[in-house]
Amino acid sequence: MPLSASPPPNEPAQGLRDLTAQFPFPGRLEAIWVRTQRRGQMQRLDTAQAEVGRGLLGDHRASRFREDQAQRSREITLIQAEHLPLVAQWTGLETVEAGLLRRNLVISGINLLGLRSPFPDARLVWQLGDEVLLQITGPCDPCSRMEALLGPGGYNAMRGHGGLTAMLLRGGCIRVGDTLHPFAGPKPQAETPGSGT
Repeated sequence: MPLSASPPPNEPAQGLRDLTAQFPFPGRLEAIWVRTQRRGQMQRLDTAQAEVGRGLLGDHRASRFREDQAQRSREITLIQAEHLPLVAQWTGLETVEAGLLRRNLVISGINLLGLRSPFPDARLVWQLGDEVLLQITGPCDPCSRMEALLGPGGYNAMRGHGGLTAMLLRGGCIRVGDTLHPFAGPKPQAETPGSGT
């Protein structure tokens, strides 16, 4: 049965707005990565606490509290699990893990590019696990460090496959294996940063 933020699953989609809110299956959280320092080694976790205004606790970005919405637009980064083998193939590497690419969450089973609404007045809200709500804020474009991490051509291998950035609307605990699906409740107001979960 398709997942839908709107309209209800028994009603046919009416137009593009409805179509962009329907997904055939939920996504799955395959891995969680954080790094304690800006250019530090990435650490793989089984669980993490997400906090509005900070991001994933334990990640270097969480050390600074962000109240401004523009600064919060990159609290969490996501990457498509299915793209990792392609990046490896294009760079001649045997495997590529999201930790090497400096992304926090690895999601499979859903087209990440579809998570962002093309309509500014109709944002899509996503639920990750039992507690966390997030909104996609934009692409996570590759930087020049990809050349050093992936070798010559690494930057171009990542173009269009760098993943997405997201802002937390509600914090909580996330775990590997959690599902990512459209939030079925009323459109939430973002928590006040620092208010906890």
